[in-house]
This record gives sequence, C-alpha cells and structure tokens, in this order.
Amino acid sequence: MTVQTTQYPFTAVVGMDDLRLALLLNAVSPAVGGVLVRGEKGTAKSTAVRALSALLPPVPVVAGCRFSCDPGQPDPGCPDGPHEDDAAAAGADRAARMVELPVGASEDRLVGALDIERALAEGVKAFEPGLLADAHRGILYVDEVNLLHDHLIDLLLDAAAMGASYVEREGVSVRHAARFLLVGTMNPEEGELRPQLLDRFGLTVEVAASREPGQRVEVVRRRLAYDADPAAFAARWSGAEAELRDRVVAARALVPSVALGDGVLLQIAAVCAGFEVDGMRADIVMARTAVALAAWAGRTTVRKEDVRQAALLALPHRRRRNPFDAPGLDEEKLDRILDGFPDDEPEPEPEPDPEPQGPGDGGDGSDGPDGGDGPDGPDDGGVPPQGQGPADDRAAEPPAPEPGPEPAPEPEPAAAPAAEAPEQAAVRAGEPFRARTLSVPGLGEGAAGRRSRARTAHGRTTGAQRPRGHLTKLHLAATVQAAAPHQRARGRSGPGLVVRRDDLRQAVREGREGNLVLFVVDASGSMAARQRMSAVKGAVLSLLLDAYQRRDKVGLITFRGSSADLALPPTSSVDAAAARLEKLPTGGRTPLAAGLLKAHEVLRVERLRDPSRRPLLVVVTDGRATAGPDALATAARAARLLAGGGTASVVVDCESGPVRLGLAERLAVDLGGPAVTLDGLRADSIAGLVKDVRTTTDPYSTRKAA
Repeated sequence: MTVQTTQYPFTAVVGMDDLRLALLLNAVSPAVGGVLVRGEKGTAKSTAVRALSALLPPVPVVAGCRFSCDPGQPDPGCPDGPHEDDAAAAGADRAARMVELPVGASEDRLVGALDIERALAEGVKAFEPGLLADAHRGILYVDEVNLLHDHLIDLLLDAAAMGASYVEREGVSVRHAARFLLVGTMNPEEGELRPQLLDRFGLTVEVAASREPGQRVEVVRRRLAYDADPAAFAARWSGAEAELRDRVVAARALVPSVALGDGVLLQIAAVCAGFEVDGMRADIVMARTAVALAAWAGRTTVRKEDVRQAALLALPHRRRRNPFDAPGLDEEKLDRILDGFPDDEPEPEPEPDPEPQGPGDGGDGSDGPDGGDGPDGPDDGGVPPQGQGPADDRAAEPPAPEPGPEPAPEPEPAAAPAAEAPEQAAVRAGEPFRARTLSVPGLGEGAAGRRSRARTAHGRTTGAQRPRGHLTKLHLAATVQAAAPHQRARGRSGPGLVVRRDDLRQAVREGREGNLVLFVVDASGSMAARQRMSAVKGAVLSLLLDAYQRRDKVGLITFRGSSADLALPPTSSVDAAAARLEKLPTGGRTPLAAGLLKAHEVLRVERLRDPSRRPLLVVVTDGRATAGPDALATAARAARLLAGGGTASVVVDCESGPVRLGLAERLAVDLGGPAVTLDGLRADSIAGLVKDVRTTTDPYSTRKAA
C-alpha cells in the first residue's frame, strides 16, 4: 500500500491572504507566539498549515539526540546530553518537522513519560520523549484545538511560553527545551476557547470560503489536479516554493536589525489602551508582529502600516468581554487612533525581488495561486494586508444562514382559529446573572469539567488501585505499603526499596466532570404573557453562561404550537445556543409532552454517542399543557419515562402572579427532580443554597428545593 506523503504546496493555496500572512510572520519570527485559525469546515485550514513546514529552512541537530539540540548551542539540560564535547562534529541537517497533536492525546503522549518503576528501584530517570520534544525547532499543529482538554492546552501553552517542557512525577523531574511554532485550528460552531487560552495565541485569523465563483472554480481545479498526481502537481509549484522559502530565510536574518523606536511603541500602547485590552501580552505581541512585518517587507524600520496590520492580527481575539461576544475589531476606531500620530517619513524603497511565478493548472492562464499575482499576493511583493484581496470577500457577503428556529412570522390573519394564540416576535433576553450550581448526583467518569463529581485524572486523591495499563499517577504511600512486606524475600540488603511492577499503585482521584445540559424551553403563548419570556430568556442565558464556564455540552429543545423542535443539537458551542435562544419567538398552544418526548429521544441517541457524559435535563416551563387530549396526563407519563431512565432533571418554574396552579412542581415530582423558581436560580438567593439535583419522588423535598 502506497502512502501519500507529498504535501499540497503552500504557494498553490488560493486566497486566504490573512491566514498565509499570519503563518509566514510566525515562520519569520516564532517569538510572535503562534496562530489560531478560526473558520467553518472545509476551508483548507489544515491544508495551509501542513504546507507551511516545507517553507521552513533545514534544522541542524546533534546526531542521535532525541530532543533535536542545536550543535551550535546545545541545551545544557538535555536529557540525552551533555553534547558540548562532540556537538560540532556530530551535527547533521534535517527538515523542519510538523508534529500533529491528536485531540484524544494523553498527557504522557504530549509531554513524555517517566518510568516510575525504574526511578524508584534504580534511581534512573528513564524518560520517553513526547510530542513537545518532537516538535522542538519545528511546528506543533493542533487541529480542533477547542476540543482539546483544558489541562492539555494549559501544558501546551506553558511550554510554548517558556520554551521548555517540565515533566514531574512524585518528585522525579525532567526538563528539556521545547521551542516551536504553535498553530491551532478550530471551528467556532463546535465551541469556543476560554478567553485566558485565546490570549495565549499570538495571532488569530478568520477564514471563510470565498463566494466568488471564479475563485471557487480555481480551488476545485487545483485540488483535482493535486489528487490526480500529487508529485507532478508539487513539481509544477517547486519554483514558487523555493523562492518563498528563500524569502522566509532572508526575513529571519533581517529581524535582529529591525529598529523599533519609542514612537512606534507609543502607537502600539495607544491602540491597546484605546481598545481596552486586558493585560500587557497584546502590546508585546503587536510589537513582535510589527517587527516581523517590517522584516517580511525587507525593511529595517517599523511603519504605521505595520502597527495597523499587527493590530488586525493580534487584537480581535483579545476583545471578547463575555463568552457570547464574537471576536472582531473596529477598523474605523483603529484608524482614528493611528491618525493621531504623524505619518511616517518617506524613504526610498528597495528594488523588489521578482515575484515567483507559479504554474497554471487548468487553462485559465493564471500564473500564481491567486490567478495572476504570484504566490505572495499583489505586485508590492508581500501578502496583502487584511481588507484587501479575495480573502476579504466575506466582509461584503451576507452571513451564512444558521439552522434553527424560523424568524418571527407575519401576524396571523383575522380568520385564524380562536383556540390558537397569535405568535409574537422574538423578545430580547433579560440581563443575565450568576446562576446557582446545578449538578448531577452520584459519581461519574466523564470528560473533565467543573460541574458534577467524577473520577478524573486531576483532582484530590481519594484512594489507590492497581494500574489498568500504563501507570500515569503513582500513589506513593500505597506503593511503598505494597512493597514493604516483601523486602526480605527479595533479598534487600541496602537502604533502597526493592520495588516490583506488581507493587505499583495508581492514584484514584476525584474532581469534576462536564455534563450534557439539555434545555427544554416552553415557547408557547402562556409564556409570552406579562413579558415573561424576557425574564425566561435571561435565566436560560445565565445557565448557558454557567455551562460555558463549567465545560458542558449543551442542547436546546423548544416546544410550542403542536410540536417540539430540536433548535440546537448537543454541542460544545454555548454561544450558538445563545444565538438560537435570542431568535426564539413565542405563541401557540403548549405541547409539553412533545417537548419531553423529544428530550427522551435526544438523550437516548447521545448516550450511544458518548456514554460517559451524564445528562442534566433543565425544563423551563410554567407546567401548563394544552395541546392534544388529556394533555396534562400525557405530559406526566412522558416525565415518568425520563425519570425511569435515570435522567437527572430540574424544572425552572416560570409561573408568576398571585394565583399559582403549582403545575411545574407536579411536573418536577414526575421527573424526580426539584423545581426552582426564576428567582431561585440566582446564586445569591436563599433558595440557591441547595445545589445538587436530587432524584427523588418526594413532593415535599421538591417544594423545599424550590
């Protein structure tokens, strides 16, 4: 079986000027801090990133060193060292690596693994390098970085910031150099990174498929040509690749000579202060990016245009004030800030190098990846800045329609049946608040999060057990206790403890897991009374914010009229749920049973997909049921069906007014969970002192929890 190893050429990528520029700037100056690429599926994010490695110059390494030490400056703390004596003679060149970190990778696979048995018995630091060591002096690529576990992202970004990786297990530690170009890609529809992690990426770019038919045709033409004969396609672009590679090398050499004056630093500080960016990392990243831009243009001075371009790449993802804000930057405000500084003095431009010419692939007569301008963009010799070129067609295009609830319908005609309440347009959500914690009872084993108790890889140690497979967390006391009775039989004669593999004990730890929080929201006519829906949306928005902070998956079911709809299938994208909620109209009858049965079906499918993630059902209703014959009894049977399956539930009682029917409390009894009023959802309320969702059929405990 032949494995295809020929990468798609970087210079053959059509459009995506912002992405190409950000990647090239990091290739010129890895100190910029990496790139986060955000975009919809199928936009060649991964293709462009994987193609970058071919543009990096070869790396001289010490022969036989598993950590890719530089012969000229070997790492004095290298686990395979020392290399000082024969480093120069043992040097060899190899191509720069592009290492991919899988979403399901373990901590040991990322940072490396220590042999604890040999460390305890022999005092030997037997270390197996991980992906961070493989990526040293190359590229570390994380596809779907937003789906990576938070503790792995923390380890990854700490190593990128410090340029070194530290592995510590029960007092045994190993350190090695880990300097790499970090690139992550993500689809925002699948969930966002938390702001603290977003801030650790130097640059961010948004990519979207072009809406220009001619450019889309060129993308398809080149992809088909590459798939038909990868080697021949790459050969046709080899000249353009070589010229771009030489330009990267030249720009790298020019970076130390670029002057960054106080005037430029003042511009950077004014921009960051004007946009109220938190912390100082943005200022530092903008300065490094501006220097890289000047070097890429072949200049030794930084200009105002470099500062502007650096802001467009370094600030958008640092402007989010809450999880539901979309990254972005007001370019008019940016221009107003920079207009307050004097223009750059004109200086003679160096003679531009001839543009590398890429071959055409179809008969359209194009000479470069963008149909005539060469692989680096327009005739000025550089990748065009944001706001120019085909990559920014998205600025003028209408946003892609989102699946979900239909827009507010037109008013019902006068002949509408009197039994149906008229639909009302969507109302704005009320002000969100800090919600009380709702958790699933028992002890789970799901993905790490911050909601319910679970056995996890991180947390407080609660016990010990024999390891199942590779030992990851040693329970030292239990290991010593297991080995102690056998020391005489094993012939112990010195002070060291004789430890066998059978003695090793794995630490059992308890932490918190993320859950699937499925919202079932009543959008019928009864909820529209007295502006109740605004308060309900504010409460659900507060719970969504809480789910975001606790690393939950969320889903949204709405019911009104005669049916229930899955407005948002279970996803990690909490902001997508907030967007669906904002557009939710109200009106019609109340098919409560349909909403509960839809929840039962969704949870049944999700248990098959992810059996370890425990669900939490949140039903937001006043308890009324008016659709179909014997609607209340049908809803009660549907609720008992959910309770019989062990689903933890909570009912948010939206009933208001002096006359209360108590229907939501009766529904909570059938579901086996508590009923909580809208006011009781607030973390600072007296009712918010009760935290766990108790699965009970006792009506008194249900009313007490409310």
